[in-house]
Amino acid sequence: MRHYPGDRVDLRSDTITQPTPDMMEAMASASVGDDVLGDDPTVIELQNRLARMLDKQAALFVPSGTMSNTVAIKAQTRHGDEIVAHKKSHIYLYESGGYAALAGCSISLVEGEWGQMSAEGVQNAIRKSEGSDSHYPDCNLVCVENTANVGGGTIYDQQTLDEICEVSRLNDCRVHLDGARMFNAAVGSGTYPARMVRDFDTVSVCLSKGLGAPVGSVLVGDYETISESHRWRKMLGGGMRQSGILAAAGLYAMENNIERLSEDHSRARRLAEAISEMTNFSVDLGSVQSNMVYVDCLEVGAKEMRDRLAKRGIDVLDETDSVIRAVVHLHITESDVDRAIDAFEASQYSASVQ
Repeated sequence: MRHYPGDRVDLRSDTITQPTPDMMEAMASASVGDDVLGDDPTVIELQNRLARMLDKQAALFVPSGTMSNTVAIKAQTRHGDEIVAHKKSHIYLYESGGYAALAGCSISLVEGEWGQMSAEGVQNAIRKSEGSDSHYPDCNLVCVENTANVGGGTIYDQQTLDEICEVSRLNDCRVHLDGARMFNAAVGSGTYPARMVRDFDTVSVCLSKGLGAPVGSVLVGDYETISESHRWRKMLGGGMRQSGILAAAGLYAMENNIERLSEDHSRARRLAEAISEMTNFSVDLGSVQSNMVYVDCLEVGAKEMRDRLAKRGIDVLDETDSVIRAVVHLHITESDVDRAIDAFEASQYSASVQ
């Protein structure tokens, strides 16, 4: 599958995916209503389908993954509470401090290899006001990210997820899953989505990354939390009217683009293994578990390498001064992977294009 304008190999992110012709057709023919008034039939179908798939009571369609995480935090904390998250989590690094500015929460950060937390790390990070003479904030929410983006797209094993949820429960904390790439995790681990999220109170699922929809995420959870999240969605400006056009893309993605994620994983692995054999790059192959490849540039800086690759028609992101990221998605073919490998090989030695 390509269906992508131009001939560049765009590996910057799986967020660059564009609707395929079949998805566009589904969007154009969608039945719509007014979702703010609760009567858009396609939005209702999308929400109900995801709630059933994840064995939760209710769901809420929102414009973005960041908003989904934000309303989940708002609905499950009070101003002045504390949340727990990994120090490399998207919620901490890339959501403009919304947990603080919008939810009024402080954050307790957990270390861990490959962007993952352990149950012990979570236990040590949880603070409670009771017993501290009111010196500590109350931690009431633990946030887990699966796959772990900055960790390399790594996938939590189910036992660790279960243990984190158990520790959270024992400390009277609710648990939220930032599942922006949850279906990558499910496909990559061979775990049924409902089993993966069984012990989580809320789950955010993004439709516009590997699944290929143009926009939208869905927050899934119990009736009470989703009802409260609906209020916060409205307050944050996330209420949309005839949004069934967008929800139709999400339905198409769920029906057609989940199982094919394994193709992205396979191509990412092939790309990673090839780059790891090159003299001037290093790749932690253990972290390549889904559709992402983080490459350490050993001789030149990441920005320089990004620009060298761009001259050869390959687009990547520079994550740090020395690390670039390549993300495989539904528009990337086996031929594109070959082109990327050739470009990395040539770019490690020279900035010029022969």
